[in-house]
Amino acid sequence: MLKFYFHPSPNPMKTALLLEELGLAYETIKVDTFKGEQHEDWFHAINPNNKVPVIVDGDTTVFDSNGILLYLAEKHGQFLPTDDKARGAAISWLFFVATGLSPFSGQAVHFLHHAPEKLPYAQNRYLKEVERHYRVLDERLATNRYLAGDEYSIADMALWGWGNAAGYILGEKGLTDYPNVKRLHDEISARPAAARAHAIKEALTLKTDFDEETRRALFPQNA
Repeated sequence: MLKFYFHPSPNPMKTALLLEELGLAYETIKVDTFKGEQHEDWFHAINPNNKVPVIVDGDTTVFDSNGILLYLAEKHGQFLPTDDKARGAAISWLFFVATGLSPFSGQAVHFLHHAPEKLPYAQNRYLKEVERHYRVLDERLATNRYLAGDEYSIADMALWGWGNAAGYILGEKGLTDYPNVKRLHDEISARPAAARAHAIKEALTLKTDFDEETRRALFPQNA
């Protein structure tokens, strides 16, 4: 059975969504990143980058959430268009999220909520880049139901994972400034697979306190 190494943060959540959309049987193995379990030897042997998610599919290990999405979509022949034009769009938007929205969102969260000192330049830099990426996505979705065009794909799942965290970055308004992104996020959130993905975290006991142990675990380079 496929093994899924998981913590309920945006990148593992988008992987959980695809696993549920595909209807695959898998074993969830929690990695409590707030406790620093991602740095333990047993996990480092699976992912030398010490981050979740990871899947172990028989003899194949895949880490990086976007790599996992692409691997599973190709293997199972779903959620990645076969038409060249739509496939090219899906891959392009998948990596737009992977290399743009995802890292800028992560840095925005850090400097807005977890940096040991307030740095207005950094906060403004990363918040404005998150907003810019959402504007680009919103423009695309103004004329297309999904990022690839007419077909729901792994690109949309990647966006959903980070859209779940939009309120933590953008405040109470969440995605309301980006109505087309919100429309897609709401549509995906209403899917049964999304509800099952959210249910994974509800079944796990994980540390929630963001204390000094958690800071050392998540930002070891600052120690």
